[in-house]
Amino acid sequence: MSSRFRSSVRGASLRIGLGSLIAGLIGGLAAYASAQQPSASRPPSGYVSGVVESSQGREAGVWVIAETNDLPTKFIKIVVTNDEGRFMLPELPQATYNVWVRGYGLVDSTPVKVKPGSTELSLKATLATTPQEAAKVYPANYWFALAQPPAESEFPGTGPSGNGISAGMKSQAQWIDNMKEACQYCHQIGNQHTRQTKHMPQFSSSVEAWDYRVQTGQRSNEMNGVIDRFGRTRALKMYADWTDRIAAGEVPPVPPPRPRGVERNVVVTLWDWGTEKSFMHDEISTAKSNPRLNAGGPIYAVSAGAGKISVLSPRDNVVTEFDIPTRDDPKTMPSRFPSVQLKPSNFWGTTLLWGQGTEKADPHNPMMDRTGRVWLTSTIRGRQNPIWCKDGSLNKFAKYFPISQSERQTSYYDPQTKQFALIDTCFSTHHLQFGEDANDTVYYSGGGAVVGWVDSKVYEQTHDEKASQGWCPTVIDTNGDGRITKPWNEPGGATRSQEEGGGGGSRGGIDPKLDTRVEMGSYGTIVNPVDGSAWATSTAFPSHLLRFTRGSNPPETCKTDVYRVPSDVKGRLLGYGARGIDVDRNGIIWTALSGTSQLASFDRRKCKVVNGPQSPEGQLCNEGWKLYPTPSPKFKGTDVAADYEYYNWVDQFNTSGLGANTPIATGSGSDSLLALAPATGQWVTLRVPYPLGFWSRGLDGRIDDPNAGWKGRGLWAIYGSNYIWHTEGGKGTKGKVVHFQIRPDPLAR
Repeated sequence: MSSRFRSSVRGASLRIGLGSLIAGLIGGLAAYASAQQPSASRPPSGYVSGVVESSQGREAGVWVIAETNDLPTKFIKIVVTNDEGRFMLPELPQATYNVWVRGYGLVDSTPVKVKPGSTELSLKATLATTPQEAAKVYPANYWFALAQPPAESEFPGTGPSGNGISAGMKSQAQWIDNMKEACQYCHQIGNQHTRQTKHMPQFSSSVEAWDYRVQTGQRSNEMNGVIDRFGRTRALKMYADWTDRIAAGEVPPVPPPRPRGVERNVVVTLWDWGTEKSFMHDEISTAKSNPRLNAGGPIYAVSAGAGKISVLSPRDNVVTEFDIPTRDDPKTMPSRFPSVQLKPSNFWGTTLLWGQGTEKADPHNPMMDRTGRVWLTSTIRGRQNPIWCKDGSLNKFAKYFPISQSERQTSYYDPQTKQFALIDTCFSTHHLQFGEDANDTVYYSGGGAVVGWVDSKVYEQTHDEKASQGWCPTVIDTNGDGRITKPWNEPGGATRSQEEGGGGGSRGGIDPKLDTRVEMGSYGTIVNPVDGSAWATSTAFPSHLLRFTRGSNPPETCKTDVYRVPSDVKGRLLGYGARGIDVDRNGIIWTALSGTSQLASFDRRKCKVVNGPQSPEGQLCNEGWKLYPTPSPKFKGTDVAADYEYYNWVDQFNTSGLGANTPIATGSGSDSLLALAPATGQWVTLRVPYPLGFWSRGLDGRIDDPNAGWKGRGLWAIYGSNYIWHTEGGKGTKGKVVHFQIRPDPLAR
């Protein structure tokens, strides 16, 4: 019986105040409860219920996990116990399950085999006897928080002959941003594999072990470069000190809180997909502007290194996978994945996992259009652009701003015809998002100096890739006349911001009579449903938001605004590390500041000034920003949280049950999704406790049946780590699809 129903019954009883009527009401209530609730000895078909107890009594706020290999793909369902230690695992397909308990302060219980609908379970939980035993199941960020960055007083760096910190590192903020943005954008740090070195060759010191570790595997060139960016000597010392202290028994000083409040109402369902080598990048379940599209249908994700689309049918628990085609012969196309390793992988030896055969499509990001077609950013050819993209072309966009190369283009898959369309783009692509205009225009990030788009309606009607696309350079109205005109100030004469060593900041010596072109790059992208403007994040430290409008006659009418992450009155950065981006139905932009582990909102309507000579700085609208720190422990000796938010998303249509316009960040370092109530600043942590290593890039939400309550809606995400073998279970583990649903209470059916 729901607490809401109990409350309403109590209120009615007090109002009536007559013994006979109360007795009648209680009798009716008992009959209702008997009809609605399962018997004490046997739950209904498809359900498993029971209670969790330890030597200290009933255990509230712990997870009960049901796992089976009997279905076409591995299936897991997880719920949380209520205040009385009771649980209800709902809607389990018929199979035999291992059911067991995990919780903070406990050690994992021995699994019990059970079939849904059988006798209620009494699960025995065992208390952890040491802090080390308890901490084995803590999220990665609790362990990573034990790392101690160099103190603020050690900056700026003076190089290898000085303090070992790179001279390019001007501040502790830059160092921490490098720890987050450069070290965690592929995988967690703080999980069991990264906080230990036992699986590696043995060395005389931990510094040597770490020096070897960052040179292993197919992405060794990138890892090795990141360490050099820190200043190799000081970075290796920091990481070695971190793992040495953990090996000596140090554990996070404060345990994570158990789920509480609405967090106990969460139901998490997981399915295996891909292979033990898959690098799943992003998933999509529906259209951004219509969460009822594709109701109950397949979930799609791109397997980046393998050049495939993976598909889950949640109705029958079946996974399929197929190749993404290219126009050019894949054997002749370049790959972004290196073909040389500095040192063999600690897991795969000299085997190269990605991009070495015919998998050159290298998809990155899928999105669904209004008809259910799955659009991708994918590589269809080599890097040299066709003539119509280049200088001398009659194409109006090429005449305005020619582009000689692009590294990824676009495509879509039509589930109805099971066919692909490959669309050449002059601009490079990374993420994509649909606007809500009549032509379902797709905007792309990743274009470097330009913002590009494809008019999907024009393409559908003509199949003319030249006529259906356009692009514009990012040019700011620095002369303040309300339009962009040539000639303009070029970015080559720009000076770097002196504050915090930031890139893409102030512009030195610009002609105030001219507009100014900037090259800040673009990572995440979103389209504002209120005014149709396209927004993007620039990840160059300390990070910026870019607002782009096409105007009535692009490219001549295109215009860009820039807004840097905010500073306080003394010029100190209040946040940094913008990556993800989304927008609510009111037009407020939301971005995850991964460097400082904050969720930030930006409301352009509050800006007093948006253009003029100082506008390339992006510091004209601090008043538009509001920052919300995430619930995470802080790095040792700092006030900066250790969690990492790869991306973020806004639940515009209440697909989660937490309310419309709820902003959600991916707690990629904390095995969670982090949902914010902006009015109160309170967080709801949607944790995935098993298998540890839930590292999500993006997410979305879908409404399968608006009349089915919590069962008809939910959030979708995936395990998106480059290194899926870092997940609990190790080598051989597969990636997973994750469905989050929120019930009205922990026992709701």
